[in-house]
Amino acid sequence: MTAGELANVRRDRLPNGLVVITERMPHFRSVAVGIWVRRASRDEPPEFAGLAHFIEHMVFKGTERRSAEEIARAVDSVGGLLDAFTTKETVCFNARVLDEHLELAFDVLADLVRRPRFDPAEIEREKQVVLEEIKMDEDSPETLVNELFLQNLWREHPLGRPILGTRETVSSFDRDTLRRWFEHWYTPDNLVIVAAGNVEHDRFVEMVAREFSDLPAGRNGSAATPPQPQPALVLRRKRELEQVHLCLGVPACGATHPQRFAVALANTILGAGMSSRLFQNIRERQGLAYSVGSDHVAYRDAGVLSVYAGTSVQWLERLLQSVLEEFRRMKQEPVGEEELHRARQQLKGSYTLSLETPANRMANRARQELYFGRFLTLEEIFAAIDAVTPEQVQQAAEELFTADRLALAALGPLDGFQPTREILSC
Repeated sequence: MTAGELANVRRDRLPNGLVVITERMPHFRSVAVGIWVRRASRDEPPEFAGLAHFIEHMVFKGTERRSAEEIARAVDSVGGLLDAFTTKETVCFNARVLDEHLELAFDVLADLVRRPRFDPAEIEREKQVVLEEIKMDEDSPETLVNELFLQNLWREHPLGRPILGTRETVSSFDRDTLRRWFEHWYTPDNLVIVAAGNVEHDRFVEMVAREFSDLPAGRNGSAATPPQPQPALVLRRKRELEQVHLCLGVPACGATHPQRFAVALANTILGAGMSSRLFQNIRERQGLAYSVGSDHVAYRDAGVLSVYAGTSVQWLERLLQSVLEEFRRMKQEPVGEEELHRARQQLKGSYTLSLETPANRMANRARQELYFGRFLTLEEIFAAIDAVTPEQVQQAAEELFTADRLALAALGPLDGFQPTREILSC
């Protein structure tokens, strides 16, 4: 997003505190619209783990104006797409339609977040759906090992819990619980409504005001505290698997931290893509794994940089030592200017390509509002990426990769594999 394009972004706040943002993209014939909620799974008490995700499901099961079938049919009938998702910090209800159908799409979305019925019979049916979703995740080794990793890195903190909740918590949900937390979370100060594409700002603000201006202002914010990492080594034997699935990582900076660009570049060099050190060393040179890579996930006040790989048990210790050697290398040797340049270009290119559609622009604008409270231009982001020096990448690696900060989770036919903290020395 260049400074010139930023002129197409407008922001208003209704008297009750609800934020409305549009980005006009007149060369498109479509519009993406999203209603974002600032509260999600990290705001749940432990006895209600999974509630934000369950509410997201339940609003599609019928409102005061529409049945579940009518909700699905309304957007389908004009060739649009209706969706929702829950993360650890946000819930988003969104639609993509031709510009001429924006009012219909917004009416459906507003109906979902203003007038859900929470029918008790539907709640019981949807419990079974979510319980099957939990089983599906438990049957996915890559998903499960990442959940084990986070649960033990951030024990007793909501960021360490699965977004879906547990069988016990989901089974306990009832209408009163859903209604109480829905009314607590879905308030104007917690809502950001964004549209991107061929949209007129003033007209869209009128649509939003018509549906939401009667909501009373309130301050139902979160008192969430940052997690205190408790790195642990966790093994779960699952002999029916062909591979051992490994997740190894460290706490990292959050989404707004000044060091985030140095960490992002360190992650890119380490394991993001086919040219990364992990991919080239572990897969291409040694043939130890088909799937290997790293990822930096950042939240408001915390983050994690983790490496995932799947391998046969016979290669497990060799793979682990190869990953640790890459950690040591990043700490001991400043990255070369050519490799850093490639990483910068990769990071800038992937970020730019992610803004090529109205749906992605809508999500980007929402996240900038939620995390920064302002809009960042491409020039500003690129300048910050280009300003990172080899020494700063090395410093980030030195701070990240220490044995006492490393957490490990392994899942599969472990056959006596028993790592110790000393083995993780890097």
